[in-house]
Amino acid sequence: FSFGPYVFMFLIPAITMRMFAEEKRGGTMELLLTKPLSDWQIILGKYFSGWTLVCFALIPTLIYYFSVYALGDPAGNVDTAGVIGSYVGLVLLGAVFTSVGILASAMSNNQIVSFIIAVFLCFLLYSGFDSLAAIDVWGQSSTILEQMGILYHYNAMSKGLLDTRDIIYFVSVIVLMLLITRII
Repeated sequence: FSFGPYVFMFLIPAITMRMFAEEKRGGTMELLLTKPLSDWQIILGKYFSGWTLVCFALIPTLIYYFSVYALGDPAGNVDTAGVIGSYVGLVLLGAVFTSVGILASAMSNNQIVSFIIAVFLCFLLYSGFDSLAAIDVWGQSSTILEQMGILYHYNAMSKGLLDTRDIIYFVSVIVLMLLITRII
């Protein structure tokens, strides 16, 4: 679960890099906008299709849990709450990274540029705030700066603690990214 976010930083931008960039480059964006669909329906349709694909990519990893559960000594010697919290954290992290990928795809006409922007933004949101907080110039504000990053909330969920503050944080970041996509 500690390696998963770094895999997601490259997997999800690769999934979302063509969502809007290819529509604009190919000239099909105008065709899509002439349909009787609102901007939100288009954005959310692309967002949920990308997020669904990310969730399906997580399903095969359940084999690891059942293998460790069955092969443990004694059988079942696994922190199930931690695993469930980590999976919820990965699903929400995938949702955030998908919204970032959609935003990056809307920002550029080139899918490669969109991929690079999305990877950079995902890395910045995931560990950038934590790295900034580690600099010893912020004093008491370093805790607030650390809490602005995804890593803080993801680590809390990985311990099996599903706190509403963490869930609200993830949902807020998703909504913010989709609102910026709507503006673009």
